[in-house]
Amino acid sequence: MKYAIRLKITYDYPSAVSDARHLLRVRPRDGGGQTLQSIDVAIAPRPGEHARETDFFGNGVDAIAFFAQQTELSVVMEAKVTVDRPPAPLDASPSLDAVADEALHGRSAEGASPIHHLGPSRRIAPLAALTAYVAETFETAKQPAGAAVMALTKRIRADFAYKPGSTSVGTTVAEAFAQKRGVCQDFSHVMIAGLRANGIPARYISGFLRTEPPKGQPRLEGADAMHAWVDAWLGNDIGWVGFDPTNGILAGNDHIVVAVGRDYSDALPIAGAFVTAGPQATDHFVDVVPIG
Repeated sequence: MKYAIRLKITYDYPSAVSDARHLLRVRPRDGGGQTLQSIDVAIAPRPGEHARETDFFGNGVDAIAFFAQQTELSVVMEAKVTVDRPPAPLDASPSLDAVADEALHGRSAEGASPIHHLGPSRRIAPLAALTAYVAETFETAKQPAGAAVMALTKRIRADFAYKPGSTSVGTTVAEAFAQKRGVCQDFSHVMIAGLRANGIPARYISGFLRTEPPKGQPRLEGADAMHAWVDAWLGNDIGWVGFDPTNGILAGNDHIVVAVGRDYSDALPIAGAFVTAGPQATDHFVDVVPIG
């Protein structure tokens, strides 16, 4: 499936901003079932510095800096991406114990290594009740690991309510698990924390969803903004597989990956620091249109 994607992020500063530096992670990744055919990132006002980089996890990063005062910021990303991501062979995956053992004995230190996605991170912390929730799901689902993780994905979809505005960007795993409602970021963090506590490597995925579904299929939750889901590592042979707990499905050809990391902090579409006074207003607009 080929898509035309447009992302627009705007900031309005009531008081002029100075000495601003940002890291943008808005470029769709090339690889892993995706082919990036064209890409353009327009930034206004024009940055005083602009460098293209690749971070530890393989994400494309635009590092920008502003030295003149500004009262607004606009980032527009337009891309064409082809996605061909066949369903993973979940029934052919190893047992949960085998996956956990392979992860612990891995020797790779690169960003995609499962060893970096087993323990706590900035937004992921163990929670006894959540660990038990996932262990119970795994016990009911039995083996293999892929089927067990899929059962957890569907259980989160059934047990948690998608309620935009009910949480904030700072909502913790414990808070999201307790209230059983939130948005894709919350559900992904809950699932990651539970998987890691049960020995399964898991990482956070930031990206896009197809805005309009194929004829006769329901619209997926989270398509109006940048979406988030989970990669679970299913052993050396299968590797990373995407699971979308917000919708209770595998991540397939409707999902376009932008950034990966241990949690949301590693995949922020825009991060940085600046000097100003008072509040700021921001808006995000996403459009993902099938074109072939």
